[in-house]
Amino acid sequence: MSGDLVVRNARLLDGRLVDLLAQDGRWTRIGESLAADGAHELEADGRLVTAPLVDCHLHLDASLTAGTPRWNESGTLIEGINVWGELKPSLTEQDVFDRAHEIVRWSVAQGTMFIRAHADVSGENEAMVRGLLRLRDEVADLCTIQVTAFPQDGIFAREGDDERLENALRLGVDCVGGIPHYEPTSELGLKEVHRVFELAKQYGRRVDVHCDETDDPNSRFLEVMADDTVKYGLGGRVTASHCTAMGSYEPYYSSKLHGFLKRAGINVVVNPFANSLIQGRLDVYPKRRGFAQLKELLAAGVNVSLGNDVIMDPWYSLGRADMVEAASLALHFTYMSGRDEIVEMLRCATERGAKTLAVEDEYGIEEGKPADLVVFDAPSAIEVMRLHPARRWVIRRGRVVAETTPATTTLLGEPVTFAPPL
Repeated sequence: MSGDLVVRNARLLDGRLVDLLAQDGRWTRIGESLAADGAHELEADGRLVTAPLVDCHLHLDASLTAGTPRWNESGTLIEGINVWGELKPSLTEQDVFDRAHEIVRWSVAQGTMFIRAHADVSGENEAMVRGLLRLRDEVADLCTIQVTAFPQDGIFAREGDDERLENALRLGVDCVGGIPHYEPTSELGLKEVHRVFELAKQYGRRVDVHCDETDDPNSRFLEVMADDTVKYGLGGRVTASHCTAMGSYEPYYSSKLHGFLKRAGINVVVNPFANSLIQGRLDVYPKRRGFAQLKELLAAGVNVSLGNDVIMDPWYSLGRADMVEAASLALHFTYMSGRDEIVEMLRCATERGAKTLAVEDEYGIEEGKPADLVVFDAPSAIEVMRLHPARRWVIRRGRVVAETTPATTTLLGEPVTFAPPL
């Protein structure tokens, strides 16, 4: 056999140790002790390999703007929205492109090669959506990006924003977004959900809505999304992001809602960084965690995936685009600490994310699929979640695009490996 690249002794999630041969950007053979001529070889040496990490929710248009024009001193969602509202009229397409491009570089270097980005389309400045559409096209060889038209200020609170949302669809965005709980009234929130689904059907787009991102247990637009998904025949094409009000729902309603979501085929995206800091802020102790019910949704058969959401922007001054860190934080806030559950959290950042973005046909470590791969400097999913290790190699279409040399630590001249004693 001949090929362009062979990865030796790679550990799959199921524990098998295999060689992987890539040719012309696709996996051609996967098996034990493959003979390969003329191929560049990488020795994984038993390290875990997975298909790419997937970031299902990221505000690339706002990334790297923290402190401009001022800092979010309170750290709250509302002040962040206000700061962003002050900044966005002055943004240019080139500025959005440059900052977002840098975050894509961070992401790919850490194994994330699929991103769903949200472009703010509220207000008159089109720089955010135009900058991200340009980015999507120009980095396609390195990273697959889907752009969602996101009406940060709602659709009906300001004259013209409904038309601006539709114009973003004409410009070529991949998904139509919404934020119904941010409308001035619940009636307008309901109207927004229905409008989003009308546009999705009309333009043949997917739906990704910021839904019930609040601690208010009376915010229940998710059930409306589930009903519209069934009515419009959009099962599998709809994503509800955040859904933090779910952390305040009482058990009976939660159980009923899980059934609605399963029947509708809705994907749910948990965004642990921002929501671990934003939710429950007004509570006296005990404070609610304010997360979507990740553990219970998975048990009910609902697809759940993860997003970084915010990176060094008006809402969150931290972050480094690492989906393993996002999965680890979600693990702790949603009680996913059983051994199988820890492994499942890595799947939420990989395979389940691919399902959310509907890229399964071009995703996965299988013969015939694109030769995309992440080689972790760790032997198993549990060790990946424990150590947050370096991504030893990142491979895109059979080509090594990123390589990290793991750090070496010594104590009094002796190496420290952070591995438990035998």
